[in-house]
Amino acid sequence: MILLGYDIGSSSVKASLVDSQTGTTLASAFYPPQEAPIMSSKPGWAEQDPDMWWNYLSEATKSVLQQTERSIDRQAIGAIGISYQMHGLVCVDKNQNVLRPSIIWCDSRAIPYGEKASETLGYDFCMQHLLNTPGNFTAAKLAWVKENEPEIYSQIDKIMLPGDYIAMRLTGEITTTASGLSEGMFWDFTTNQPCSELLQFYGFDASLLPEIKETFSDQGHVMGSVAEKLGIPAGIPVSYRAGDQPNNALSLGVVHPGQVAATAGTSGVVYGVNGVVKADAMNRVNNFAHVNHSAQDPRLGVLLCINGTGIQNAWAKRNLVPPTMGYAEMNDLGTQSPIGAEGISVLPFGNGAERMLQNKEIGACIDGIQFNHHNQSHLVRAVQEGIVFALAYGIDVMKGIGMEVSRIHAGQANMFLSPIFRETLSGVTGATIDLFDTDGSVGAARGAGLGIGVYKNFEDAFETLKVLKTISPIEANRAAYHEAYSRWKELLEAKLRANN
Repeated sequence: MILLGYDIGSSSVKASLVDSQTGTTLASAFYPPQEAPIMSSKPGWAEQDPDMWWNYLSEATKSVLQQTERSIDRQAIGAIGISYQMHGLVCVDKNQNVLRPSIIWCDSRAIPYGEKASETLGYDFCMQHLLNTPGNFTAAKLAWVKENEPEIYSQIDKIMLPGDYIAMRLTGEITTTASGLSEGMFWDFTTNQPCSELLQFYGFDASLLPEIKETFSDQGHVMGSVAEKLGIPAGIPVSYRAGDQPNNALSLGVVHPGQVAATAGTSGVVYGVNGVVKADAMNRVNNFAHVNHSAQDPRLGVLLCINGTGIQNAWAKRNLVPPTMGYAEMNDLGTQSPIGAEGISVLPFGNGAERMLQNKEIGACIDGIQFNHHNQSHLVRAVQEGIVFALAYGIDVMKGIGMEVSRIHAGQANMFLSPIFRETLSGVTGATIDLFDTDGSVGAARGAGLGIGVYKNFEDAFETLKVLKTISPIEANRAAYHEAYSRWKELLEAKLRANN
């Protein structure tokens, strides 16, 4: 059987065809070739047209089918899985027409609405029931529409997340998942149903929420008209959907308590699975229902995000080394400096407020430079170490709510290509790092296989996922890493005190 996976991002849509038996990726494609546009008519706003995602999906599907035209039978495509950009809001009327552009994950207009809900419902209530404050998530975005666009709000039949919208376009059915509702701040972890107090506070009728389906289940079948347009057989079940971070964890085989997935692209994310329903009292990390969460067997996805990860490393490349030097060469240059960069510490918080720092915006800084001693190699290492130390600081928060972090799964891409980055992360956390060759669309395809029972369990689904490289802590270097990390934390804490 062939499995079709989609990853609906804000930059592009990717599609992959995966052989369920061998785990081989038969074809992959993304569209558009350049980064997709984001509409921002006012500062802090970010919107996209959901129809644009659908058109991109059509083009990506066309490409993977063309690549495999002579090698596979399209009738062998047996299931579809969907990964999607989290926290977006899509509104449709009773005829499934989109009423306004989607307010996507990086739009910040709804912050006051989330703050008001937190103040009224009470911080303790939110942390106990939602495991987060309502913040700038989907529920708060809908509250903004309700107050500022009442003529639009009055026409809404259902609200959806981006992945729910794509599933609707494929099947004609409007459904969602508990995991999706939790990322929108609609899910009550004490009652294991939509949070009635939040709905009542905002004045939302519960009928606006779609029917809830299991993450791995039959969620509708591809309609004939859609099948003809995409060039795939009619009747294929959509059998899995999840937000991009839970799906990335699934893609890396991270489903059990204590397992951790990490990415380090433009931003840096650590996503761990916790078997205990518990939130950080200071609200520095997000908690969502993971893809295999249930009331009887809780599995929470604990999400830490550092905004300025790859962005800071790209700044270093633009400003610290010659323009002809690539990232690999820059990484080699950084290895010429000893661990700790001989006293230089860098805070990587130059890309806005950080939730891990309780939404404080302290900025980036470079501390400890000696002009007669330090050179480019010290600065390159210090930049990458600073990013890792920020992630380690967040991992310490995750440990504080009961997570054990002993093994980190990551794709062999972006900053994980840097020996400095991955060895520092392993050294300072004490975790072993396994690197894999996979991505969100491939993970969504495997999820679809789980949804229709092609795989018996998670171990069966990821049996063919092979480790490309393993990085283990080097005991002889632990003291040097911890000394540098302690110095970095002192700098951070001084900045936080000055910010208060």
